[in-house]
Amino acid sequence: MLYLHDVWVNWFEGEENGYNICHFHEWRKEDGIELLDQVPLLKVSSALFEFIENNLSDVPQELMEEVYQKAFCRKNHERIQLEYCFVMSDGKGIMAIDTMGYQIPIRKSRLIPRQEQLVYDMIKNAPEKEYDVVAKADSKGYHILSPEPTTMQGLTRKERQLKQLLFMALDQLHTSKNTAEIRYWYTEWSPDKYSYIQHLDFEDAWHELFEETKSGWTGKHELLCERIIKGQPFFEKLWEIEVGDRPSML
Repeated sequence: MLYLHDVWVNWFEGEENGYNICHFHEWRKEDGIELLDQVPLLKVSSALFEFIENNLSDVPQELMEEVYQKAFCRKNHERIQLEYCFVMSDGKGIMAIDTMGYQIPIRKSRLIPRQEQLVYDMIKNAPEKEYDVVAKADSKGYHILSPEPTTMQGLTRKERQLKQLLFMALDQLHTSKNTAEIRYWYTEWSPDKYSYIQHLDFEDAWHELFEETKSGWTGKHELLCERIIKGQPFFEKLWEIEVGDRPSML
């Protein structure tokens, strides 16, 4: 088995979508960076890599048994054994996984560029290991609180977080079923459609607003998000986390 040593990781917990597992250039100083003293390295198929990267489904049992207690992290000069932790690559992408003792990939991290290059060099001539996947990756369903990757494509970490916050607010609006309110917010987004919007029922107004805000991220999106969450403490806290001045790791 191949092993990596002194690996810096930035764990993102409970993320089912790979676009939320930030690459090194989007790491922040306040992120909880950890050091893996030793971690097994596996060359896997692209299908398995994408499955683990974009799901919170069970990791193949054979893989779990293969990496069992073979990884160690270092905290305060103490070497701590991890039950199921590994780095996987299909030759195109690289990701560290820690199940925290469970069957699912609870914590996920990218690696720093220098260590990514080391992984590519190490697995270049290594055989690809086949593992049985219980569930099929294509069975995953995307929805407003777990948007399709294309919806987040090309956005920065801040933009992705704010877009998900806007979608959370829109989802809450959908639950309220308040026709006057959704017409108001749709008019805020498209004031030139005022007369048209006043004749829409709730579902049509909500659906059209969602479809129009789904693509990209602009100042117009940000303004709508800021206004729509006003007066909601939980949403406002999430907004403040992203909008405050936060230097990157670089």
